[in-house]
Formats: sequence, structure tokens, C-alpha cells
Amino acid sequence: MSGEELVVDVGREGGTSIAAGVDAYETQGSFGVLLRGHGGPAHVHCRLDGPLAEVASVERSNYYVEPDGETAVPVAIDGDGADGRLEEPVEGSIELSTGYGAASTTVAVTVTPGPPPVDVDERLADPPDRGTEGSAGAALSVAGVELDAGTLGVIALGALAVLVAAATAAVVGGTVAFVGFLVVTVGIVAAVAVLLA
Repeated sequence: MSGEELVVDVGREGGTSIAAGVDAYETQGSFGVLLRGHGGPAHVHCRLDGPLAEVASVERSNYYVEPDGETAVPVAIDGDGADGRLEEPVEGSIELSTGYGAASTTVAVTVTPGPPPVDVDERLADPPDRGTEGSAGAALSVAGVELDAGTLGVIALGALAVLVAAATAAVVGGTVAFVGFLVVTVGIVAAVAVLLA
């Protein structure tokens, strides 16, 4: 049931009744208890027991549940390891009571250590220096101008457009088609010149 809220129904059986949806709950870190009100308003007292009380905390011990409303109770887990994570599983329980203790429910809680943090090399955030060897991007140098993969792609598309314009001018024929071919060719040459500048 890890990763989900622990749902507790308040007043479903009438009056001051309280019941959790499960008897045991397992999580890898902080979690939430969702108090669902049925019928009238209620005050719910939350208490952590056992070793769980040493690594977990609730913001406050008493929560008000509105009629037919929902109240979230955040349970924060503070690890005992150097990185703030738990080093080994911790077991305990959370007791929820209403009606000044007249009705209560207890859920066994097991908190297991989460996955270890991933160390990310901060150099990955910096763009590669194109002037150094072994840079990540492939580049081609033509007449002293370095062309990366994106620029080469644009030039290839421009060449394809010139070929399509030439084929169209040859099929259609006439002065207008030839002028259209020249306009496309001059436009692409100008665009490549701006791209390389």
C-alpha cells in the first residue's frame, strides 16, 4: 500500500465510530492519513507509538473533521542516516481516536528505507564546449566553419527544396516556373548564409 494515503472513516457506523481501511500500512517515507467524515463533525486525536514515534511526527495531535468532509493528516518521516534517509526498517503504529477516546483504531505502520539517492555529476548541466576534443555533439568543419548536426540538417532540407523546385520547373516549364525556381534557390542560399554567419 506504499505511496497511497491511509484512509480512515470517521462516523461511518454512526456517532463516534472510527475505522481504518487496513490493519497494516507500509511506506518508504512520509505519508498522509485521510480522515473521511460521515454524518456529523468530529475531533480526531492522532498518536504515534513504538519506534515509529522516534522517526515520525504529525504536525499536531488533534484534527477537526467536518460533516461529510475530508481532512488530511501529514505524517513526516525523518531518517536517522547521514543523508536523512532511514538506514533500516522501522515499525510502530498510529492510533486514531475520537469521542474523547470512546472509539479508536490502530494501524501497524512499517517504514522501509527508500532507494539511495542518485549522485548526478554537475558537469552534465553545462553545455559541451565545442572547441574541446570529445565534445558530445558531432560536428563537421567545412572551410573553417564548424557545422553541427542541426545546421547540416537545415542545409540538407534546403538542398531538397532546391531539387523539388528544379523538378517542378522542369515539369511545368516556362518563364514563370524558372523564376519560381530562382526565387526558391536565392531564398535558401540567403538563409544558409545567415545560418553560417
